[in-house]
Amino acid sequence: MEDYYYGSIDDENSDQYSDRVDDDDEEDSVDGLQDQELCSKDPSCTVIRQESLLAAQKEVLQKAMDLLSLKEHHARTLLIYHCWDVETVSKVFVERGKERLYSEAGLSVRSSKDLNSSLSSDEVTCQICFKHVNAYESSMMDCGHCFCNICWTKHFIMKIQEGQSRRITCMANKCEAICDQENVRNLVSTADPHLATMFYKILLESYVEDNKKVKWCPSVPHCGNAIRVERDEYCEVECACGVQFCFSCSSEAHSPCPCLMWKLWKEKRQDESGMVNSTNTKYCPKCHKPVEKNGGCNRVRCLCGQQFCWLCGGKTSTSIADHHPCGQYKDDRLEKDGLAKRQPWGYSHSCIQFKAHTDSLELEARLQSRLNSKIEILEEKNHELRDFSWVTVGFNRLFRSRRILSYSYPFGYYMFYDDQFKYAMEQNVREPKQNLFENHQEQLQAKIENLSEQLFDDWEERDVLDTRRQIITLSTVINNLCKNLYDCIEELLPPEHIIVPYRSMGVKKASEFH
Repeated sequence: MEDYYYGSIDDENSDQYSDRVDDDDEEDSVDGLQDQELCSKDPSCTVIRQESLLAAQKEVLQKAMDLLSLKEHHARTLLIYHCWDVETVSKVFVERGKERLYSEAGLSVRSSKDLNSSLSSDEVTCQICFKHVNAYESSMMDCGHCFCNICWTKHFIMKIQEGQSRRITCMANKCEAICDQENVRNLVSTADPHLATMFYKILLESYVEDNKKVKWCPSVPHCGNAIRVERDEYCEVECACGVQFCFSCSSEAHSPCPCLMWKLWKEKRQDESGMVNSTNTKYCPKCHKPVEKNGGCNRVRCLCGQQFCWLCGGKTSTSIADHHPCGQYKDDRLEKDGLAKRQPWGYSHSCIQFKAHTDSLELEARLQSRLNSKIEILEEKNHELRDFSWVTVGFNRLFRSRRILSYSYPFGYYMFYDDQFKYAMEQNVREPKQNLFENHQEQLQAKIENLSEQLFDDWEERDVLDTRRQIITLSTVINNLCKNLYDCIEELLPPEHIIVPYRSMGVKKASEFH
């Protein structure tokens, strides 16, 4: 297939382009799309189930043990300090040396010979309670400090209850050495088995909760899975349970909207839930917060104290006697009033578009079974086409692109209407850049609606070859338009904000950990 520029293609040109696709090129197109669908499992993204968590942790522990010839509990202490990153451990080891690496992590590595020589008698005086106990009733940590088991146990229980399970330090004055986790668990288990089990679980789950490259799946109810990425920590992933989420912020997958903008959007939607689309709500002309009308009078008062006319939205005085000449609101007022006055209407527009497309997503997902029925009917008729996988490919493209379009509206609101980001670009370039961005949205929306119509129309009674050609062409066009929209957003974003790169195949699907 020849390369075409889809940046300004309209419906009429799309039909002309469709006519130019011959049978050989069409086969290449659908085969290419099918290849993308088949390569959906990403080996750089791994799902770790609850029963595999210990094996995943031991895999990393073994790397550190091999690197530095350490015991397992020493390797765990070192890795917890360095957030389970073996590369960081190796880097510190090379740059600062073993002694510095150990001391910073609170790791004291002494030989068994040294520890045994410290216990020179059968009786020990505990320097905490000052009781004389038999040697077997005391314990010595790697740092060489020895106290009675009763004092150690009380110390460990207190630290666990205080939330310091990951790094419990020695009781000795000014000793920052980390205690052996197995000693901690064994001593605590005699006094409180439940607490010992909790301690073990905390150490096990530290591999997820302290690790920058591993996150719990945010599914509700929780599926129990964790996701590990090997390279890019700023990506979107799909768990084995089907939940797709942003690995950076653990929220639902929201590209091409940056994490901060999505967080602000969710909070704003939650704060103003049920008010934006209400016919009984308008925005205050002073503070721009939504105001609900609960009476018959068209002179309303906001909580900030400002009174305004319900009919036109204009400010009014506090005096009832003052006459207010009311007229219909005109769009050109937005330009005169500036960004502050445009914000509420920009938010209302963005909300309406966002909700419309998310609603369409839900409806189209429910209609997927209809497509499967169409395929079954056509296959029973022994149609000249033997492969109808292009229907599924087209549906997947529709689903992905509508998600992208819907999440572009929160970005558009914060980029062009919200005060927090108004200084991200010069005022004189804001309008042309906004026009360019909205033009990308409009083109993508037009093609998405066209593809939806083609997929869910009664095409089994029409020319299936023509429908196939249209769906393949639209899928290719939409893929390019999505890429163009991402490129546009990346150019508009302030330097401190990034978005997940565009992936034609959609969100990464995690492979199983073995």
